[in-house]
Amino acid sequence: MPIQPYLTPYKLGSPVLVGSGLPGHFDERAVDCPFVFQHGGKFYMMYVGFDGIGYQTALATSHDLINWEHLSVILKRNEDSAWDSINVAGTWILKENRLDAPPVLKKWNNKYWLVYHAYPNAGYEEGSAKIGIAWTEDEQLLEWHRCPDPILTPEEGADWEKGGLYKECLIEHKGTFYLYYNAKNTNKGRWIEQTGVAFSTNLKEWHRYEQNPVLQVTPDGWDSGFVSDPCVLHDPDRDQWIMYYFGYNYKQAQEGIALSRDLLTWEKHPEPIIRVGEEGSIDAIFAHKPSVVTHEGILYHFYCSCRRYQEGDPTKNYGKEFRTITFATSQPIGTQSR
Repeated sequence: MPIQPYLTPYKLGSPVLVGSGLPGHFDERAVDCPFVFQHGGKFYMMYVGFDGIGYQTALATSHDLINWEHLSVILKRNEDSAWDSINVAGTWILKENRLDAPPVLKKWNNKYWLVYHAYPNAGYEEGSAKIGIAWTEDEQLLEWHRCPDPILTPEEGADWEKGGLYKECLIEHKGTFYLYYNAKNTNKGRWIEQTGVAFSTNLKEWHRYEQNPVLQVTPDGWDSGFVSDPCVLHDPDRDQWIMYYFGYNYKQAQEGIALSRDLLTWEKHPEPIIRVGEEGSIDAIFAHKPSVVTHEGILYHFYCSCRRYQEGDPTKNYGKEFRTITFATSQPIGTQSR
């Protein structure tokens, strides 16, 4: 299984984005779920902040993929009774999927399209989440319009996804939209998360693949509990698709990779491609939730990094962890430690 061109072994070793720690701010407790893209000559990162009540979604900008500055919260908590009034976690905007091309946004029907999920209750991922979609014509990407109804719900799904739906990856290929998402089989006790896909031609009506989940856990493996947070990209030189994802064995979350020729049948590499770091390092507990882009011939693999909270850390998340965003690269860029 030739995965060498897709590996990113050189860790930065420090965060590029950290929560504010400020009471009342959307990112008081943590930042999470990076999604990196290019727009208007700049790099953007869409990411999620947690404040102890729920998720809200923001943008940060960068000129070099290393130094990031918060721009604005773009998906905010509402004070009404809508299904997404407490949480709104944006995870993907329709974009160019080629691994070797700039990750620029793509329009459909003259609009940009963003997918997100929302939990029904206050707290840390409380209740069974549903998936929604939003659009904008704003070239500044600041004013988004959320469609009133979810596009996928756990109640309409199979047993493997009855517990709730998670992080989305939206791609377009030959006139069909593919919405990858991970989901859990129950929201009580210890659950299993796996990854499935749904299809659409208009971004409104979706039907699930009958042979879901397309990426399944490996019993007794490093990904025995979760195979989650798909990031799907195309390698035209080798005519194959790459899915970066994370695996979890109820102790550690680490990054993995799977390959496909048809977007439906996936072969997993048997070992993690980014492992957790040593005790005390920023990713000592979790190295997970991939967003991979190419810049000047180098792969940048952004991910959420977690370690135990230490006195003096600016944020303390649920479970007494310090949750930040970092990256690893395919080649050294002068600042990494392996």
